[in-house]
Amino acid sequence: MKKTVLIILAILSVPALFAQSTRFTLSGDISSLKAPAEWIILSYYFNDQHVTDSAPVRSNGYSFGGHISEPVLARLSVKYKSNGETGHIMPANSRRDYASVFLQPGAIKITSIDSFSNVSVTGSKADDEYRSLEEIAKPYNSRLDELYRQSSIARKNKETDLSRIVEKQIDSLSASANENIYGVYVRKNPASPIAMYAFRNWAGYEIDADKIEPVFNTLPAATRNSISGKDMQEKINIAKKTGIGRMAIDFTQNDTLDKPVALSSFRGKYVLLDFWASWCGPCRAENPNLVSTFNKYHEKGFQILSVSLDKPGAKERWLQAIHDDGLNWSHVSDLQFWGNAVARLYGIEAIPQNLLLDPTGKIIAKNLQGEALGRKLATIYTN
Repeated sequence: MKKTVLIILAILSVPALFAQSTRFTLSGDISSLKAPAEWIILSYYFNDQHVTDSAPVRSNGYSFGGHISEPVLARLSVKYKSNGETGHIMPANSRRDYASVFLQPGAIKITSIDSFSNVSVTGSKADDEYRSLEEIAKPYNSRLDELYRQSSIARKNKETDLSRIVEKQIDSLSASANENIYGVYVRKNPASPIAMYAFRNWAGYEIDADKIEPVFNTLPAATRNSISGKDMQEKINIAKKTGIGRMAIDFTQNDTLDKPVALSSFRGKYVLLDFWASWCGPCRAENPNLVSTFNKYHEKGFQILSVSLDKPGAKERWLQAIHDDGLNWSHVSDLQFWGNAVARLYGIEAIPQNLLLDPTGKIIAKNLQGEALGRKLATIYTN
């Protein structure tokens, strides 16, 4: 199981619909809410930018406006008024106080029915398609929610074996959902306004270029040439360069002492290129496996080079995590979070991830976690 941040953009493949304007307006009706609301927050990603806006609630309503050239999945949240007598503000609840809406150019109206999260949307064909697709995904999502709950409890109780079992179930169910829901949808509906949203979910964060590129090439030209389409094409190109059998892309980044370390300096040895961060729970849970494997095979020549996606200003947290987890191998980072130059070079959108390189620098395996890395190395060093 991996922690991931994905910029999910959907596009409309019929450009004539958006030829006149890129402006959207969103008006909301929350008259059915029992608790008094004060502010509504709108957030979404577009053109590799995180956009956040807020609007005051007036007469049980709110409104937003902006410019987008293609449909975008947005998130709305509500902030309630404080109690005049106690000053208490009702805390946010993920099932009650957040709503999703697919924005597209034009006038959109959203009405909260019996809670802020339960909404009716008009004026967005993209949203109509999105809700139909999410209805199909409900059984998968319900099961995934339960598995994530079990995983969280297992990690909290330090039940490592149970955590691994549950995480494998999560990965398996996620892969099944991606293929059977989003993969099927994008193949049947290439001209849909949410084609790229479905495609991105199907492709996942570990992109198999050989699998998805042929389907990508069947999408309408307007879709492939949209902002999100071009972004996906770039990710496919990176995946083709970082697939098994390819030579790992060389790079240089500073270590914990601010000294430059080049990947090519590890030539002649098997090396695991590991992507992680001190803030990543699944990464920290995986570290004991790496320590055990490193200690077992280091004297045979095995090396690890860890690239951290820690945040700006978080060098001490990064160093402390290395110390606390006993990670006695080479570490580099530019402390730029998901903007880490090496992570972008390798198309990393989820961590933990890793690549195993042979002594020539060729990628011979990817994402060997748990006992898989030890089994692979056992085969290598036995031979």
